[in-house]
Amino acid sequence: MTIDASAIQSDILAQFSQLAAIADEPASIASNPASGEISSSFASALANVNSLQNEAASQMQAIELGTSDDLTSAMLTSQKASLSFSTLVQVRNKVLSGFDDIMTMSL
Repeated sequence: MTIDASAIQSDILAQFSQLAAIADEPASIASNPASGEISSSFASALANVNSLQNEAASQMQAIELGTSDDLTSAMLTSQKASLSFSTLVQVRNKVLSGFDDIMTMSL
């Protein structure tokens, strides 16, 4: 099995871009808070990270049980899931930091 590293890298960069766009759009959130855009974006990102982690866990379990010998793919999937989770945590922290900044503003 050949692994296309550039495709994996471009997929991860696309996910970074999507999460960065979520973190960098406070004006659209403030202008229409009832639209639910931010909640649907976070739900989508969370579902994506969850599916990546589930896929990584299933591939690692297959390696451990001996039903698969594709260690390289399992490790890449695991790293992709780890990177996606780290990105999600960083976006969450940025959003919470922005919320804290808003809460400490004086009127």
